Amino acid sequence: MTTLLDRHDLVLADLDGTLYQGRAAIPGAVDAVRAAAERGVPTLYVTNNAARSPGDVATHLAELGYPAGADDVATSSQAAAALLAAQLPDGATVLVIGTTALAAEITAVGLTPVGSADGATAVVQGLDPQLRYATLAEACVALRAGAVWVACNIDPTLPSERGPLPGNGSLVAVLRTATRLEPQVAGKPAPALMHTAARRVGASAPLVVGDRLDTDIQGGRAAEMATLLVLTGVSDATELLNAPEQARPDYVGADLGALALDPETLAVGPRPGWTVDGGPDGLVLAGSGDPLDALRTLCARHWDTGGGPPRVRAEGDDAAAALRALGLAPAPGGTASATVAGAETDPRSP
Repeated sequence: MTTLLDRHDLVLADLDGTLYQGRAAIPGAVDAVRAAAERGVPTLYVTNNAARSPGDVATHLAELGYPAGADDVATSSQAAAALLAAQLPDGATVLVIGTTALAAEITAVGLTPVGSADGATAVVQGLDPQLRYATLAEACVALRAGAVWVACNIDPTLPSERGPLPGNGSLVAVLRTATRLEPQVAGKPAPALMHTAARRVGASAPLVVGDRLDTDIQGGRAAEMATLLVLTGVSDATELLNAPEQARPDYVGADLGALALDPETLAVGPRPGWTVDGGPDGLVLAGSGDPLDALRTLCARHWDTGGGPPRVRAEGDDAAAALRALGLAPAPGGTASATVAGAETDPRSP
């Protein structure tokens, strides 16, 4: 059997929600990554996190059982440093908003990290948990004087055990508001991070794997790479059906075990056992089989008819069970219809 790995020479894997949740590896993910390596397809771990060094990220991954060294990690801080190095002369001064890990990447490409606006030719902005107002003020001065501005990422939030917290994008918004300028973006969904990672190993057919449509999948699409969405993290069936064109994956899998499956069974499109009728005003799912196949079929029909927030209802008990399994319908005994994100209740639903 042909597998998804047979089509690719590198896996570019997201971290949180794809490889682990909190402090625990996602079930089956370690085995999937190790099996890929045994078949000659390496994994690079791609993260928007600019606060930790590649070595620190690799240590965490290795503790969870992943085959990971510092050279196997690609961070948005590395991509940001590469963007600046391509635009600035050797030794140019860069005002760093971020941790020592970000400053180290700036030094590694031959640039000089500084802490004030005086003479700074660029500003690089990554998340700094100890950020002070004075640092933002210095950056504002430098940007108004014409400094190049690169943001490691523009994620509005970051996950934590206490729920979402302000991410680098929220702090980028402070400078955007103060200067009315826009930064260059190194991390996902911009393509720079993906391109930097793929070039590192000379890959010609990389596969981007992640759990978020707005960063992982959109970033892979922007880099013109194949994409696999795994449903182990942030994005779910509701969000997938509503995905804008630039964030629609090529493949949908339950988890990283999808790497060992037939790509034709993972591709978004009509699947055996399921039919979808209707259009923008309502989709009707009928048939039986794997709920993920139902989702792939629903996506294909809905996207072909324009996308947006759809209404979905089931015809038959098997279809109703599939919608419940996908989170697109209420549990047995519920009164709401099988509707998706912002759509009105469908009174015809069982």
